[in-house]
Amino acid sequence: MGLLSRSASFVRYAVEGEVPENLWEVAAERIARHAFRDIDESFEERSVGWVSVSNMFDSAFVYASYAAGDYIVLAMRIDERKVSSKVLNKFCMKEEERVKKMKQVPRLSRAQRMEIKENVTLSLMKKALPVPAVYDMCWNLAEGTVLFFSTNQKAQEVFEEFFREAFGLGLMLQVPYLVAEHLLPAEARPALAEVAPVIFV
Repeated sequence: MGLLSRSASFVRYAVEGEVPENLWEVAAERIARHAFRDIDESFEERSVGWVSVSNMFDSAFVYASYAAGDYIVLAMRIDERKVSSKVLNKFCMKEEERVKKMKQVPRLSRAQRMEIKENVTLSLMKKALPVPAVYDMCWNLAEGTVLFFSTNQKAQEVFEEFFREAFGLGLMLQVPYLVAEHLLPAEARPALAEVAPVIFV
């Protein structure tokens, strides 16, 4: 579930690094540079980029702006072509059998098998349709925090890397202790150091 859903799961990050003073200008340029590029008509395996949270096909932000007050609201779209390993093995074996019969040999060399695998992989990739996945994010510029609307670890890793690439800033995952440190007033923070785990039996 994403940002505009009735219920959502998310993780919180703190933004690390020096945020430029002209952030809105920099953000506009970098968002445009890292906007999503469609791969439906190509044979690329993967594409990652920013789109609107309200429309996964809006990478130019014609229908909805990513600026909302002190927030930058975007969705990270990932389109990826995948070929099942079982399907790949099946067609590789089929092609190997065809080549063995054609050359009238009982076995193929490792180099021949590797070449067949590369050719079959490329052929199957050309037929595979890219599968889309969209993950919303909300960047609170005033507080320097980011909410990413997925608890999937792989998606988080892709997001952390892509955010760094897009904005030149790092992200630190905020575990409950760090969130409490951020939310509590300064005078209450020393008490966190005394917090110890408790086992309820």
